[in-house]
Amino acid sequence: MKTAISFADKKVALLLVDLQEEQRRDPLYSVFGFDNVLANAAKLLAGARATGRLVVHAAYRRDFAQHPPRPFEPVTSDGKPTFSDAVNPLTAICTEVAPQGSEPVIYKNDASAFCEGNLQPLLSEAQIEWLVIAGVWTEACVAATVRDSVAQGYRVLLVKDACGSATSAMHKTAVINLANRLYGGAVTDTAGAMELLDGKTIQAWVAERPVPILFNFTDAADRYAEL
Repeated sequence: MKTAISFADKKVALLLVDLQEEQRRDPLYSVFGFDNVLANAAKLLAGARATGRLVVHAAYRRDFAQHPPRPFEPVTSDGKPTFSDAVNPLTAICTEVAPQGSEPVIYKNDASAFCEGNLQPLLSEAQIEWLVIAGVWTEACVAATVRDSVAQGYRVLLVKDACGSATSAMHKTAVINLANRLYGGAVTDTAGAMELLDGKTIQAWVAERPVPILFNFTDAADRYAEL
């Protein structure tokens, strides 16, 4: 259901997840509509910077020297990571949303931005209450980060059109599934998030009970549009 929410008097941080060149230039891991995702993420970044919010960047860099391959993790024929290899220049964060100044960057070896253990202390020190989350892939690293955020006690604003996956269907169904259990948080689009960052009150989608959205193959896009 749509509910009035505001960031007034709240400590808010923007967390951008895995907006890396790999998602734009590697045909195996490219994101559908990535240019639009980046453009929307860049708007959020500008809005967060303009209002003095904490900005945190997360980037997937698989480094077997730090974290050896997990059981059943796929590797190349010569034993290297099959994606996001730490030595691959495509793991660089895209220039449109590149870190500036003292903005922290979390380099991670797993899906969640919390997996390395250095994100939570940053947020705790800044007394963050709300996390505005955008990035890729929606059903993987974004989903893991959202779930860990809620488990750590943070309210999450999921910005649906600043996230993406390999296909539109994968992205939209992932957003719906996250919304179904986004307790304490909300879902909106970039325009709504920008208004919130600017101190305004908006109508955002909030789960009023567990699993409020039931969908199937024929109406998933409609349910996503209603968020």
